[in-house]
Parts: sequence; structure tokens; C-alpha cells
Amino acid sequence: MRRRILGIAALTASAVVLVGCGGGGGGEGSDSAADFSTEPTGTMKAWGFENADDVGQSRVDFAEEQLSDVEVELDATAFDAQKFTTRIASGDVPDVVQMDRRYVTTYAAQDLIMPLDDCFEAHDVSARDHWYPFVVDDVTYEDAVWAVPQFYQPPAVLLNTRVLDAAGVTAEEFDTSDMDALLGAIGKLYQESGGVPTRLGFDPVATGQGGLWVLGMGGQLTDADGAPTLDDPSNLAGIEALKQITDAQGGFASVKSFTDSFDTFGDNNQYVADQVGAQVNAQWYPNVLSPYVDQVQIEAVPFRNADGEPFSVASGTAFVIPMGAENPAAACAWMINLTSDDGWTAAGEARAQTRAEDGGINTGLFTGSPSADQMIREKWVVETGNPGFDQVISAYYDVVDYGQSFGSSPAGQEIQNELNNAITAALLGDKTAEEALQDAQQAAMRAYENTTAG
Repeated sequence: MRRRILGIAALTASAVVLVGCGGGGGGEGSDSAADFSTEPTGTMKAWGFENADDVGQSRVDFAEEQLSDVEVELDATAFDAQKFTTRIASGDVPDVVQMDRRYVTTYAAQDLIMPLDDCFEAHDVSARDHWYPFVVDDVTYEDAVWAVPQFYQPPAVLLNTRVLDAAGVTAEEFDTSDMDALLGAIGKLYQESGGVPTRLGFDPVATGQGGLWVLGMGGQLTDADGAPTLDDPSNLAGIEALKQITDAQGGFASVKSFTDSFDTFGDNNQYVADQVGAQVNAQWYPNVLSPYVDQVQIEAVPFRNADGEPFSVASGTAFVIPMGAENPAAACAWMINLTSDDGWTAAGEARAQTRAEDGGINTGLFTGSPSADQMIREKWVVETGNPGFDQVISAYYDVVDYGQSFGSSPAGQEIQNELNNAITAALLGDKTAEEALQDAQQAAMRAYENTTAG
């Protein structure tokens, strides 16, 4: 495979994915029954491949070795939904695109991307055996799988044990299923000056992790057909929990203003500066903290659902093939190789080498595939010598099995946006939770109906 780089995108500190991209296809000549079984040759165009770090580049190199007769053109500009539709209209169709999994069903419902069950069959891949079932659920619609998923970095509660120990608070008190105990811990840890927070007992990341709280407390965002269900009464519990937590710390406006000031990716981050006692964080964030191993003291506990059981939600990116793609056989083979166990083996080795060179901590890779996760952990995740980091790494590996899909919906991104709008309005007190969810449901349903019309 000969690779030609067409652009360079900026690396963002929060990115832990291979790429973020978008594309489109359609028009005359589009064929959902592509032949994925042919030997791939020729040129394959991939749009938007930014953020190719050691994990991404190693997999690209691996695919290059497997597809010697394919020239891949990588366009390193980021996915943009508006640009996606513009490219569809112009007929400028790439062969493979990566996007957030929340977009996939939207484009599947509009017949803008190809179903991939035949792609998997051609390469002898069983989707629900190779990936976690709830990761596959993210990209399943009308009994077909529409994308090749990658990455699943589960959230958990990351504790600042230095702050907890000083206040006499235990890790067990951070049980999200026991609001009385949780609020008690928050009260012991929270600090303010002149009514302005200087330390949060617990940052629930109300809008960034809103779906986790709503689903974890027994809610549902979609029905079996993917229609939004934001006004379901079961969704109130999660928002009410968030309101109790933020009200106990000066109110949502004060909490949000304070967290926006965090040097999240810098030398004075919220754990170095002791600005939080605990915070909900995805698995990638301990990587951010690893350079500060001598300045932080951390542990982790699972987020627990309303029944007290460990709970997580799946999120990540996925590769799709647009309708009208000129080389779907190469696109299929390339995606399969990037997400194969052998591809992830190359990534695991590259990450271990990087950590050895920079002296950082290898917290593992969470690929979306249980076999790859286990292999990487067994071969390259070793004891760090720091009991706190070792416990954190183990905790995230423990919680990865407790995932749930957000729900596959043609209005997936709109549901997420409207849920955040509802949470913000309810926590600020601009609306009751019921009113906020009703308004969000109306907006999300309009998007759903527009997407599925015809």
C-alpha cells in the first residue's frame, strides 16, 4: 500500500483516537450491495484522518503491509457534518470515513452509507464476537451493522485521595447509587471563598457525562426503533441527582464556571491543584495525569447505577463507507485490518515503546474489542510502582465489561445535544426537569422525523 498524505491536522490534547473524519456518497451509481470479496487494488480515498498518534500510525503502517496493491490517500481534515452533506451533493465521495458513532445511524437512515454485514462476512469477522456487543449496538440499525467501530473508553469516578484523606472521606462514600452518602462526602470536601468554589467535592461533569447519569439512574434515551424518548419519566432521576450534586456546591452556574477554569491538560490540572475531590472521567484521562505521577494521588471507583451495580456507557468512533464510494473493497479490507487483533497488537507494541521512551505510564488501550484489550493488557500493561495508578488502571479494566449503548438512533447527535440543553436548563432552574425534557423531546423528535421521512 502506498500512502499519500494530503493534509495535516492539529493534534488536540484530548484526542485518543486514530482520526476524526467525515464524508459522503450517494447519487446515481450508488450501490449498497458492493462486492467486498474482491482482492483490493487501486486507490482508496480516506477523508479527515487527523490525530494519528503512535496508536494510529502503527495501525496505518500495519494495514500498509497487508494491502500492498492499494494506494491510500489520507486527507487530514476533521469530520464536519455540514461538509459531509456538501460532499454528498457535489459527488466528491471518499471511500472510507471516520466519525463519532452517534452519527452513524443518522446516515444509515438516509441511505448515505453502506451496510457492512457483507464486508464482515467477506473477511470472516463476526461483529458481536470481535467487538463488545454494546459497541456494535451503537452502529446497528434495522438489523444491519453500518460501521466498523473502534475504541471504547469507559467512564469511572477518579478520586483525589490526597484530598479525601485530609477530609476523612473514604472511597466507598463515592457510591453514585447512594445519594445520602455521596452528598455527605461532598459536604466534607467542598470549599468556597466568597461564595465562589475553590474545591469541588465531586465534579459529575453534568453535560459532558449527562447520558451516563440518565441511563445509569434507570432512564432511556430511545425506544426500540431509535425514536427519542427524552420525556420518559424514568429520565428524571438522573437529572435530579445532578441537581442535588451541583446545588450542594453553589449551584450549576458556579460549578460550571469553576470547572471551565481548570487547566485540565496542563501542569496545574485539577488533581495537581487539588481543585476536586473526585470527578467522572473516561479511561483516557489517567494518561493525561501520568506525567504528574509524583504530584497527584489518585484511585478510581466505578460509577454505580440505581441498583448499586457498576455501570458504563459506550462511546467512540467508527469507520463507514459512503454510498457511491469507488473502491469499497479496499475500504472494507483497510477498516478490518485497522481494527483487527493484529492491528491492535502493533498499536499496543507502539504504545509500550513510546511509554518506555518518555518514561510515562502505560495505562493500556481500550479498543472496543475484548480480545484486543485482554491481549494488550497481558503483554504490555505492567506494574507501575505507584499503587494509586495501578489501582486506577485495574479499575478501568474492571468496569469495561459493564457497558451499555446510548441507543442507536437516526437522531443520535440531536438527542445528545437536546439532552445537554435540558440538563443545563434544569440545573440552572430555568425550567423544571419535566419541562426541560419535554422541550428536548419535541426538538429531538423533529430531527428524528426529518431524518426518517420517506
